[in-house]
Amino acid sequence: MATWGQINVANIKLYGRRISYYTGKMGAYLSYKEIDHDFMTLNPSLMKRLKQETGAAQMPAVELADGRMMTDTTPMIAWLESEYPEHPITPPNHAMHFVSLLIEDYAEEWLWRPAMHYRWSYTKDRLHLGRKIVDELMSDVPTPAFVKRAIIRRRQHVEYVKKDGVDSNTWDHVESIYLNTLTHLEAIFGQRTFLLGDKPSAADFGYFASMFRHFAQDPTASGIMRLNAPSVFEWQARLWNARASQTQGSFLEDLPEDMNPIFADISTGYLPYLNDNARAWQQGLSHFDPVIQGVQYRQIPVSQYRVWCLEQLQAHALHLNSKSSELESLLREKNCWQALFELDQPESRYDEASEVPFKGRKVHYHNRRD
Repeated sequence: MATWGQINVANIKLYGRRISYYTGKMGAYLSYKEIDHDFMTLNPSLMKRLKQETGAAQMPAVELADGRMMTDTTPMIAWLESEYPEHPITPPNHAMHFVSLLIEDYAEEWLWRPAMHYRWSYTKDRLHLGRKIVDELMSDVPTPAFVKRAIIRRRQHVEYVKKDGVDSNTWDHVESIYLNTLTHLEAIFGQRTFLLGDKPSAADFGYFASMFRHFAQDPTASGIMRLNAPSVFEWQARLWNARASQTQGSFLEDLPEDMNPIFADISTGYLPYLNDNARAWQQGLSHFDPVIQGVQYRQIPVSQYRVWCLEQLQAHALHLNSKSSELESLLREKNCWQALFELDQPESRYDEASEVPFKGRKVHYHNRRD
């Protein structure tokens, strides 16, 4: 039985769903690192056990050979990277290392809203995904299938679209996030294999969360991608099929100009959003009304987890900048350093005992159950 590091990798279990945003990201990472694992559908009894052991009922989850359970893909991947350092997914250059972490966080958090919107706002997508969820998870529920599907469609649309600020005033902006992302990525993947070089980095896995399970598979978004961004469509399949032992090449040493549009979006959209959310958290609010890139959103739930995301980015930036001041210069040039440190102490009070990914809390108001 193969082993790698200190864990019997053949016994690792990945719990999730085949249509899940973050489960796809985690599955791609485990496959790329060639960490043997078995996929298992996360059912209600497993969800209950997961909440008891980790404090968070969310997907995906990883169960190690010794029975320990982990959740939350970013800290899970960080922990696994420390256990299995061969074929790292962060560049050795300190500035580029942080770039990969920043883009991972931005891509997976910023694209959540358009991913949910395209899945649950359009009728054909709602019908398609409602059926898939019921067939996968609710076959034993003694209720007519059409009733279960209708309940799921309504719940998902209310929880993940309406309650996340998507309405007639924000609809176009939400869709522009996806459409602009395709434009940015299409230009990049027309030039190189992965975002930061010849090998996938954390940045690729951050984008993969939405691009694989949602945008490349859901009817409306997939049609847009295939028509307008075939190189992105090809990239997400390439990453799903990539294996570290067979991937040759290196990471970039410098940030190419084709990444500028991504950093413009981070500096004008994502980081200001994180700061607004953190200020609302500090004020004890449950909802806030951010203006995002000139568009007014209403009643967005405050996320403690995203305050922690800001804290983590700040900590990584300070640590890596202490090894190379090149990072601060790069981020100032991209108008990101000031935005990253706009709030001195976000004070998330999340994971104060440093138990994540083995112990945590409900990480989002939406609980990442897509």
